[in-house]
Amino acid sequence: MERGLAVHTLAAYRRDLLRYQVMLADRGRTVIGEVTTDDVAAFLAGLREGDDGHSPLAASSAGRAVVAVRGLHAFAAAEGLAGSDPASLVHPPASPRKLPRAIGVPEVERLIAAAGASAAGTGGDGDALRPLRDRALLELLYGTGARISEAVGLDVDDLGFLATEVGAGPAGTGQHAPPATVRLAGKGGRDRVVPVGRYAREALEAYLVRARPALAAAARRASASPAVFLNARGGRLTRQGAWGVLKEAADRAGLAGVSPHTLRHSYATHLLDGGADVRVVQELLGHASVTTTQIYTMVTVDKLREVYSASHPRALG
Repeated sequence: MERGLAVHTLAAYRRDLLRYQVMLADRGRTVIGEVTTDDVAAFLAGLREGDDGHSPLAASSAGRAVVAVRGLHAFAAAEGLAGSDPASLVHPPASPRKLPRAIGVPEVERLIAAAGASAAGTGGDGDALRPLRDRALLELLYGTGARISEAVGLDVDDLGFLATEVGAGPAGTGQHAPPATVRLAGKGGRDRVVPVGRYAREALEAYLVRARPALAAAARRASASPAVFLNARGGRLTRQGAWGVLKEAADRAGLAGVSPHTLRHSYATHLLDGGADVRVVQELLGHASVTTTQIYTMVTVDKLREVYSASHPRALG
């Protein structure tokens, strides 16, 4: 509650702490005040090495478990449940810094086209409705940099462009309508409002008008779901369902290794390549620290080399 953690983060912490509890029991520790720094270190070592019931964990996953354990012991010490904090000296392992994978604009266009390939399909509801939804989902992911959980968590009320027409201002004023926006619920309870480009807006409007009402009619509940993206039963599309949408589109487009985060990485990389300020990209992505966003500046080194090679008189050897 205090940290505003996401539901999925809490579930992961719960699994980590249950595993920690089992390890402590095996070492004869039944009271939290009896736990030593060696016990915590042994837990970390066990995570990295694995055992009969668990595969070895990568540094990032082991680090998450250690963070959960450190939080537990810090809380116990603060509440007087233990005399000291034995986990304070055990630090999470450093994760190797990997550059996020981004794909080029032509690949993004192929991917989105593949998702909506049968949007003008043959007339069966399944043929006509799902591609409209799938294209709108991928256009939104790439057009806003949304996380997959943010996209499937969207409600219709979060869309800030339904009340105005494209490019139309108040009658008789000759003014343009406010820019299209969407409200995304990010990590740690940090909501943000991001602009929506024309391609994503048009794909969303086509889906909302032509497909979503029919999907909503399939709901067996008394009340309709407020979700933007619905599944075939009229309920909210799940993260797993959205993953399936992307995988199918990637397979049809002939693209390997594409994930929802690939579109988010591509969004950030293409913005920086286009001259966007890193702090603006930080706000658009919903990063708490600009340090997280700065990893994308490393991705654009290829762009720098390209400009150097094309511009500097002594670049070509």
